[in-house]
Amino acid sequence: MELALQIKENTSQHNNKCDIIQFPTSNKLKTCKINNKRYLGNKYKLLDFIRNVVDKECSDVEVVADIFAGTGAVASAFEDKILITNDILYSNYICHLAWFGKQKYSLLKIKDLIQYYNSISVSKDNYMSDNFADTFFSKTNCRKIGFIREDIEKQFNSHNINERERAILITSLLYSMDKIANTCGHYDAYRRNGDLSKKLELLLPIPDSGLKNNQIYNENANELVKNIEADLVYIDPPYNSRQYCDAYHLLENVASWKKPAVSGVAKKMNRDNLKSDYCTTKATQAFRSLIKDIKAKYILLSYNNMETKGNNRSNAKISDVDIMEILQEKGEVKVFSKKYKSFTTGKSNIQDNEERLFLCKCKKEEKQLLIQSPMNYLGGKFKLLKQILPEFPQGIHNFLDLFAGGGNVGINISANKITLNDNNQSLYGIYSLFKKKDKKEILDSIQDIITKFSLSESSKYGYDYYSCQSDTGLQEYNKVGYTKLREYFNSKKIKDDEYYLLLYVLIIYSFNNQLRFNNQGKFNLPVGKRDFNSKMKMKLSLFLDRIKSEKIMLSNYDFRDYPLENINKDTFVYVDPPYLITCATYNEKNGWTEQDEKDLLKYLSNLDAKGIKFALSNVLYSKGKENKLLQTWIKENNYKVINLDYSYGNSNYQTKDKKSKPQEVLIVNY
Repeated sequence: MELALQIKENTSQHNNKCDIIQFPTSNKLKTCKINNKRYLGNKYKLLDFIRNVVDKECSDVEVVADIFAGTGAVASAFEDKILITNDILYSNYICHLAWFGKQKYSLLKIKDLIQYYNSISVSKDNYMSDNFADTFFSKTNCRKIGFIREDIEKQFNSHNINERERAILITSLLYSMDKIANTCGHYDAYRRNGDLSKKLELLLPIPDSGLKNNQIYNENANELVKNIEADLVYIDPPYNSRQYCDAYHLLENVASWKKPAVSGVAKKMNRDNLKSDYCTTKATQAFRSLIKDIKAKYILLSYNNMETKGNNRSNAKISDVDIMEILQEKGEVKVFSKKYKSFTTGKSNIQDNEERLFLCKCKKEEKQLLIQSPMNYLGGKFKLLKQILPEFPQGIHNFLDLFAGGGNVGINISANKITLNDNNQSLYGIYSLFKKKDKKEILDSIQDIITKFSLSESSKYGYDYYSCQSDTGLQEYNKVGYTKLREYFNSKKIKDDEYYLLLYVLIIYSFNNQLRFNNQGKFNLPVGKRDFNSKMKMKLSLFLDRIKSEKIMLSNYDFRDYPLENINKDTFVYVDPPYLITCATYNEKNGWTEQDEKDLLKYLSNLDAKGIKFALSNVLYSKGKENKLLQTWIKENNYKVINLDYSYGNSNYQTKDKKSKPQEVLIVNY
């Protein structure tokens, strides 16, 4: 009852502002299912075929990734699995969030709002009626669509609905619009003399309540596969030159609700960032790159036999020869086919169309995915990993990362036991939190802090929503909320878990994502340009999965105090200290002194005397300076020096003078 009253209060406010007429409505709502939206290439009628192939040919499949998911119909056939869904169109992503999201939602709240939306008549013009009246929809329906979409955002920003409830309401609107649209199934054009008399009536989606740990992305598939792993990756890319962003621009416009300028007969907004290489002559190259980067037991590709059957727009962009060659490089391939009616524009009479499933059982790859730390620590070694890791000994039993910092090296090592050590208490506290606390609880807590302090969420809304551009960043929008968060963090006595969660959110929104305290022990970095965007979320998610491994241990010692009894000949020690000649301090209280350097070199010499292998990252030259202590030590002990090709772009000793850039080296005693 309280919820119903709250919504009624909100609706009465709408009546005062927007010329709304509310009519009586029935309590009965028509429902919609995932397959009730028209979509080019929709595989709903092929679900039994697809599922049967997987059940018969693939074993031990627990995680299924649908990386060109479209409506999500194929993903729905695997709802008994953990799902990873992705689509470059936000209008599809938001529907995936509704159908497959893990957040709980209130069906009562959804019903109340849909009944309210169905009961109103809107007489005031808005973005939709100004731009789309009497094209795909009547002016009356456009007014209603625009009002409903705007109101969903108001409900969300007022915290009356959560993220998944917002997604379900947008999904309801998109499906209901599609049901009455004056089109032949897509929005490349509208019928000039079509029927505009149908009235908009919102349908009720009823997805699962959100039980599984599904992952839902709105990314370029070729970039996404570099950062995910699954047992089965299903691929259903565009087949021909018809761009999906052209066919569904209107739904994309309404879903993202950025209210861009539109042009042309079909009223399309700019879609350059949504164009797919799979619809162009780059398709084969893109497919080759995609398959190379996939990490899975099985790859299942849907692709029809339209290579040369239709007109130029209808013909498939990737040849069968190229498909087989590329997949066979990845593993063993089987092909399954089924007769299937293809989509045409009415200009082609194509016979004997078949939908094929190319099943690739991938070769086992020994290399694990290299993941990047969610801590942007000064001197982080992620970009050097491909040069450093091959220089390490094979078959490491115990690995000790003595100055773990961002953890990029230790988290990517294959070893029986891995110890991440750092004397920075803040780092140790954050990593301990990451290791012990449930992943969902961490992500939910971060979201709560972001919401509490009104910080930006560009992964949901983009930069335009905050009147910001990606090149200038989000500083102005986040400045007030970030300052309040920093003041709260610095002035309160906070328990450990909350302390490190707040600290991590501060790091995310701080300048250059750095960790720094002043002499009074207060976090003192200004607000940064970025936020908890999709890339950062992905980094954190993968890092959390990895750090929770039983193989990984944490410790918090100064290197001089690290227990020597924990180091034996089965241990390989990697050392990445602050660099003496680069002036890179890790906070304002501490720097790396000449005495620290001497102590470390003596420590490493003692390890060498005990027959313990080590590798030391450092620089010999920087900005005209030389580390003579290090050079002498190398020469006296005849250690091997491996030159590495990289200079730090995010560090405070960056220089435009290429001749004086730091000479990064790896020094080993084996």
